Amino acid sequence: MSDEKAPNLARDLTLYLLARFLLVAVIAWVLTLVGVPLLVALLIGLVVGLPLGLLLFRSLNARVTAGLAKRNEKRARARAELRAQLRGDAPGATE
Repeated sequence: MSDEKAPNLARDLTLYLLARFLLVAVIAWVLTLVGVPLLVALLIGLVVGLPLGLLLFRSLNARVTAGLAKRNEKRARARAELRAQLRGDAPGATE
């Protein structure tokens, strides 16, 4: 199961970032249709869209967070094994 999760992290992260940027763009576009200047619309889109994206894309955010946690856990485990080998505590260490 961990082998199929690794490629999904990149895909999920890309989808999440694109969805958040698209949300900001849609908010800014709607505001420009109303007559708000583009720069102001983009700023409002950022202020409103980024927190709103946390709510709207909650499941995608959870998948990205889980994938990052799993990757960090693997890296921490590998780092601990390397440190143990350098200390000579590992069963496979040769002197």
